[in-house]
Amino acid sequence: MIFLRSLVFAIYLTILTIIFGTLSGLLFLVPFHWRWKIITLWNKSIIWGAKVICGIRYQLKGTENIPDYPAVYLAKHQSAWETIALPIFLKRTSTYVHKKELNYIPFFGWGLASVQQIAIDRSARRDAMQQVMSIGSQRFKEGRNIIMFPEGTRIPVGQQGRYKTGGSRLATHLSADVIPIALNAGMCWPRNAFIKRPGLITISFGPAINSKGLTADQLNKQVEQWIETEMRVLNPEVYTTSNP
Repeated sequence: MIFLRSLVFAIYLTILTIIFGTLSGLLFLVPFHWRWKIITLWNKSIIWGAKVICGIRYQLKGTENIPDYPAVYLAKHQSAWETIALPIFLKRTSTYVHKKELNYIPFFGWGLASVQQIAIDRSARRDAMQQVMSIGSQRFKEGRNIIMFPEGTRIPVGQQGRYKTGGSRLATHLSADVIPIALNAGMCWPRNAFIKRPGLITISFGPAINSKGLTADQLNKQVEQWIETEMRVLNPEVYTTSNP
């Protein structure tokens, strides 16, 4: 039954991506505010489909910590689920930092490009960081949130990656508040897994961390400490150590 549900969901995801990817090519002349509303219907539809078809439910914790002003969100990364879901929970339009190769994926990449994300060349590290600083500053001044994953890639459940300072460097450059996010989406939608398992995902938003007066390393350490401590609250059974 889980296999059949996962198959139906894969078909559902493909059809929606083709529809919205095609539609995105027609939206470049539409004001960005409306373009965002239309394209993120794809996000909402996928999260709804994952719930109805695969039994993947979710709950939000710490929603009082989501500000109505632009901020930098630094999140745990376990699954594709959170990359789809996070923008629909925030109070402002958002932009991701992602590898530019994603823009070349038919349909999906077209939709991604239409909502003005920050596409970088990861192979050119110095240039990539300059792009993050330059384009990120521009998006932030437009009143948009910046979402980044400090670990850089999806990390298996129960494990911890190395927290890179790119997001913290951007936040200190902008003097922006940082909202740390812990989540356990990998319990239901593991990395590169066809099978989607029913369950309850928790997304926990931490208190804002004021970046003013902090170095990037100091800020990054605070983000890591909060996220990894909270991960052990969400799923203590999968961690072998009590402290990050």
